[in-house]
Amino acid sequence: MSTRPEPLFPLFAGLETLDGIGPKSSKLLEQMDIHYPRDLLFQLPHAVVDRRRRETVQGLELPATATVTVEVQAHRPPRGRGAYRVLVEDAALGFDLVFFHARAPYLERLLPPGARRVVSGKVELFDGRLQMTHPDHVLPPEEAGDLPEFEPVYPLTAGLTQKTMFKAAQSALARCPDLPEWVDPVQKSTSDWPHWRAALASAHDPDSTAATAPGAPDRERLAYDELLAHQLTLALARRRERKARGRASRATGQRRDRVLAALPYQPTGAQNRAVAEIAADMAAPDRMSRLLQGDVGSGKTLVAFLALLIAVEAGGQGVMMAPTEILARQHFEGLQELATSAAVRLEILTGRDKGADRARKLAGLAAGEIDILVGTHAVFQADVVFADLRLAVVDEQHRFGVRQRLELGKKGRLADILVMTATPIPRSLSLAQYGDMDLSVLDEKPPGRKPVNTAVTSAARIAEVTAHLDRATRDGQQAYWVCPLVEESDVSELTSAETRFRHLRGVLGEARVGLVHGQMPPQEKDAAMARFVAGETDVLVATTVIEVGVNVPNASIMVIEGADSFGLAQLHQLRGRVGRGAAQSTCLLMYQPPLSETAEQRLSLLRETEDGFRLAEADLAMRGAGDLIGTAQSGLPRFRIADLERHGGLMQIAQQDARLLLEQDPSLETPRGKAARLLLWLMGQDEAIRLISVG
Repeated sequence: MSTRPEPLFPLFAGLETLDGIGPKSSKLLEQMDIHYPRDLLFQLPHAVVDRRRRETVQGLELPATATVTVEVQAHRPPRGRGAYRVLVEDAALGFDLVFFHARAPYLERLLPPGARRVVSGKVELFDGRLQMTHPDHVLPPEEAGDLPEFEPVYPLTAGLTQKTMFKAAQSALARCPDLPEWVDPVQKSTSDWPHWRAALASAHDPDSTAATAPGAPDRERLAYDELLAHQLTLALARRRERKARGRASRATGQRRDRVLAALPYQPTGAQNRAVAEIAADMAAPDRMSRLLQGDVGSGKTLVAFLALLIAVEAGGQGVMMAPTEILARQHFEGLQELATSAAVRLEILTGRDKGADRARKLAGLAAGEIDILVGTHAVFQADVVFADLRLAVVDEQHRFGVRQRLELGKKGRLADILVMTATPIPRSLSLAQYGDMDLSVLDEKPPGRKPVNTAVTSAARIAEVTAHLDRATRDGQQAYWVCPLVEESDVSELTSAETRFRHLRGVLGEARVGLVHGQMPPQEKDAAMARFVAGETDVLVATTVIEVGVNVPNASIMVIEGADSFGLAQLHQLRGRVGRGAAQSTCLLMYQPPLSETAEQRLSLLRETEDGFRLAEADLAMRGAGDLIGTAQSGLPRFRIADLERHGGLMQIAQQDARLLLEQDPSLETPRGKAARLLLWLMGQDEAIRLISVG
């Protein structure tokens, strides 16, 4: 079944087959990402106007929309360039209809004195008299029967009218086939959801403001359909991944015991649990695909290293990949001590390796002499060959695409994959993004990590801040100073890293301040980082390039300038760069007054808690999913109805349901399975259909 089923043909016809849609409006709809009648079905009204008839506008709570029958009394054309007024009377009160840039002959035909008309529009009080400016509808009483009591309000683009959208949506609804039910019957009845077609019809015909809310049963049902199709696609992809047989890697535990004995602390319960989940996955014949999600400082690197040891103890090799050279070197240096205690050979490979040195490393890898390789995406290159790659660990997944994840898997045909992210992602988003993976969460901090003191101050106090920084760094502390931009911009008033760097060098002395930003050549960036790590510079001025993973235990001060322009998750990541050593650390959030309400909310939340998961949930509530991860590079699906912030709970149900359905009916051949295939076609998940066919 690899061609679209016939019942869906009318929903995928051209837009011009809809009532009222010609070439011009068809182009406008395409600007709104509406290409088929099906897309129009999922473009739901976002509001509703109450057009129920009333006797009079008297007693309305203003401003308000009202629909009343009036008698036209008189026309008052403007003197000069003012407004044209038509005096009308309803059953109890006189008021004005107001028109700007009006043509008198047209208004005299529309509203002849002495005639009765039904008018509907927004009523306001102006200079002590009620008025309705540019009524939405003016109709003779005999034609007013067509006016809906509740009028849906659609999102529009310039050039499209509500009337066109309404007519086209009704036309799309008229060709909706009656499809078999794909939602689990128990889920449908406990949630009190209507059938798919009924849900669409009622969502396009809201009878109250409550009916346009995300929690309205018909909207919830339609949101669930989108989430279910998405999770079915992920579950099919996951099944295909697992079908590419993995291979059992069982650990002896000897090397792991050596590492644990050499540690100055006990791993947390969360770390032990994650290691056990990974070990169980690796011991199974299926291929592991697991996401390790941990807050800043929750000890992901130790978990990843213990997982890599399982691969080595099973007779194979492991690789750990980081998105930047700085991070790869840092992992390499951080793991060396653990590698020594485990007696494994650890090597690093980055774009910097050339000539004989690179050849030596490649030979060692191919011969199986190197147990664990740490590297950047340089490990994707064709000449990098492993003797027996069993586990690939990818650090900071959102910097790598899913495609690279699969490329890496190809290096070891049966390699297990563990993805680590330090960005706490709300549950609903991690299911949307990584629903094909199993999840391990590190939700405890290792003992001994001191909380970071977080303070908020106005940018006006910069001289005090600099003086404090001067004292602290002379006492041996180091500091980061983060700025929102690289160069000054005419458009924005945010201070650039370049400007702040020059200013701080002037105040503190040239040798004491370094600079790092994303537009510098990699060698310069690495050199500046290396000087800071070695303690040769006291203050590192940076953009958010230092957000991920940089580890300088002696750095105990973090100044974030323009903190009100960053998202919560990003501020939390930046704060996580300090508090890694013995000294009490401070994070100073500087803002440009006046603070907006949301910015104030964000900064106070940050002061209150260091729990990244709590902050991520709050960030999602404040900014919505697209902003939170930056939809373009996030791999987040675009839903038309489902809202990950408000329908987050449904995502989890959809994931469980999709996995269960495929367990019970792998080729989707039962009646519900066949209905689910229709859902996948309806949601444009053609990729998923291919996965069933090859499954």
